[in-house]
Amino acid sequence: MTALKQFQRLEAQGAWRETPEARLREVVVAVGEATLVLSDPKSDRPLTHWSLPAVVRLNPGRMPAVYTPAADAPDEILETDDPLMIEAIEKVQQAIAQHRANPGRLRGGLMIVAGLAMLAAAALWLPDALIRHAARIAPPAQARDVGLAVLADMQRVAGPVCQRSSGQAVLNWITPRLLEPEAAVRVLPGALNGARRLPGDLYVLGGGVLTASAGPEPAAGHLLAAHLSQTDREATLAALRHAGLGASLRLMTLGALPRDAMAGYGEALLAEPLPRPENAALLEALTRQNLPSEPYARSIDPTGASVLPLIEGDPIRQGVAQADLLTDPQWLALQQICAG
Repeated sequence: MTALKQFQRLEAQGAWRETPEARLREVVVAVGEATLVLSDPKSDRPLTHWSLPAVVRLNPGRMPAVYTPAADAPDEILETDDPLMIEAIEKVQQAIAQHRANPGRLRGGLMIVAGLAMLAAAALWLPDALIRHAARIAPPAQARDVGLAVLADMQRVAGPVCQRSSGQAVLNWITPRLLEPEAAVRVLPGALNGARRLPGDLYVLGGGVLTASAGPEPAAGHLLAAHLSQTDREATLAALRHAGLGASLRLMTLGALPRDAMAGYGEALLAEPLPRPENAALLEALTRQNLPSEPYARSIDPTGASVLPLIEGDPIRQGVAQADLLTDPQWLALQQICAG
């Protein structure tokens, strides 16, 4: 059957509970010959097989989707939030039902109609679903390669990354403390009035934020804002949508993008307004770091008129003891990262 062949190699993560007393355990869900195969992700050993025609969804319209192998056996359940797998189960079940309900002379015509309908749906739905799947499963190293490709395209417009070693050493030291252990920050000369998150926990900071500030607090605020305004998966998905389906499939199968996949995307990002997180979320993050919000707010709007909630909600004004981000020599070295 067309539907079965289309989804036979599809796999997704899920959580399986064999009995009401058992704990949910992680499994790999695969579409087999009219069955769902649940396997141990560590050993690839099949744990159970469910008949697809008998599978029942217990919570239609809600996520994660919860399935049971039969209507009269709801004690055993499978949970998954993978949209590609959920769509596949529904489409394969529909195809099986149509196949059984229309025997004889009408079978061929009905199968042709069903096949054409699925092809039409696939043409609209499948490409973006595959791109989303590529962004979801990309390991950190692949996501970082995507981010570096975007950064390379940015440099065509903004100039080369600032690489003065003393300044970069300060960035490398402060970044894990400010963001995440695997995060990396690169500085572009001017061209970016703040910071932007790229795939692979890679961040780009505009050099103007450093030269126009009396201390590192505005730059720290911009980096935290970039971190909060977009997840790494969202940044990767946006980049892969620019690259297209072919490049995304190549990333999934060969582990690398075509050389020109990000051509024009970095330049387009530089032209877009920087995304901003909710004020409450940013103030909470700055409070955890013992950092003020007013320097960041003033770097966006020196008058303060459009950023008044950030100024009035400054954690330091609320009595939080301000942390010393950098020593004077460290700050001077960071300010001069684009010099020479």
